[in-house]
Amino acid sequence: MSDSSPLPPARLRPEAELARAALSTPLLSRAVRLARWAGPGTRVDAGGSLAEEQLPAAVELLGLGGDDAAAEAGEAWRAAVDTGLIEIVDEEAGTVRAGEELKLLTAGSPQDVLAVWLAALETTLADASVPDLEGLVDALEQGGEVDFSSLGWDPEAEAEFLDGVLGNLYLLTVGEGNPGGDPVPLPALAASVILPSGTGEPTNDVLEQVSDAMMRLDDQFRVLEPVGLVEYQPVDEALLVDADEEPAAPVDDTDVSRYGMVRLTPLGVYGLRARLLEAGFEAPAVGDLADGSADALLDGTARYGQHAAQAETEQWLGRREPLAAARELLAAARGADAGAPLRRLRCQQALSLVGIEAEPALREVLDDPELGGLARVWLSERGAAEVPAPSQDMVFWLTVDTVAAQLAAEGNSEELQALVEGLASRHSGFFAAAWRVEHPATADVLEAMGRLHPDKKVAKEARKAAFKARSQQAS
Repeated sequence: MSDSSPLPPARLRPEAELARAALSTPLLSRAVRLARWAGPGTRVDAGGSLAEEQLPAAVELLGLGGDDAAAEAGEAWRAAVDTGLIEIVDEEAGTVRAGEELKLLTAGSPQDVLAVWLAALETTLADASVPDLEGLVDALEQGGEVDFSSLGWDPEAEAEFLDGVLGNLYLLTVGEGNPGGDPVPLPALAASVILPSGTGEPTNDVLEQVSDAMMRLDDQFRVLEPVGLVEYQPVDEALLVDADEEPAAPVDDTDVSRYGMVRLTPLGVYGLRARLLEAGFEAPAVGDLADGSADALLDGTARYGQHAAQAETEQWLGRREPLAAARELLAAARGADAGAPLRRLRCQQALSLVGIEAEPALREVLDDPELGGLARVWLSERGAAEVPAPSQDMVFWLTVDTVAAQLAAEGNSEELQALVEGLASRHSGFFAAAWRVEHPATADVLEAMGRLHPDKKVAKEARKAAFKARSQQAS
């Protein structure tokens, strides 16, 4: 994932709601309980971990059970120390006390709570990148420095791998293709970081790499779920039995959910966006432009998908009177630069959300060569009276402007191809007139029509018209 271009805008929940979610996560809620429990008699070892003889009391306090109870209590303690909920008073004596951060969780703002949670998230992400601790302990017992290569573990590579996976999960969550935030199959997520885009049929070696990555991610997402970053359905244990063993019950090989499913939570979206911003990525959020000018709105949403652009525009309009908003949008939509057609498209989409109160603003631009066409469309769609018919020049100008905007927004999409085919079929002699349109994008639009139209004869007409348009622009 490159930090050179902006990411899709995230739709964040209100900070108060996110703070409540953070406080209710298993890891942070356990860490808070331990911080309130810790007192003068509590002791830690040289590394700051809870003394082994006090783990049973911590486990009982947290109501934990099962084989992993002590490990879960230890994780909660480490999170409490790392986030400042617990402070070590004397390292030599191993004494502790409640930290200043504990007060923020009850008396602080939602931002204070989320700052503590983000610190817990960093601790958990570091834990998720650590390999099997038994091997690590064995290496330490041999004395000297740990030979990470003997463990088959590269700390930087492991952290980079997990960051890449979470980055892809973020993109899948906030992008236009998954507006409902549906769970992502673990094999698809693993493949997204193993297989380069455009890769053909994967080899057995690549498939084995994807399988290994799935198993690593299965362990890592189990660690990340208690901090509230993800909702995770683990890999079915029946898939992990040896090939020569019979499964305990019949299994459905077509059920992709058996291979693990992961969903980024609203709190997880907030957390990953914060990390991306910290790393220098441009990671916008819906609402960032709500207090800005119409120029900022139209320029900013030009690179958004349709759903995100509408959500951003709705927030912008919600803070303004309809008539004043319409006038500001129309003024911002003017221009002959390369980005102007897409600004006008976003303006048209924004005006579709405005009621009839904005009618005076649209009538004011009926004679404007750049805005008169979209004004007529808006007024006609609302059944306004006395809407003047557009001239043929205005119709062709608006057509070129619309196709130029679609090119900028979507590229060579199927929708644009359908639009191109429709234009050529409905208007006989379209290309003979279109090349004369005095629009900066005329030649580019005609070239695109020649590229997109499936009929070779029509495509040739479009290319000839594009040549004439370029010759006219050059003269």
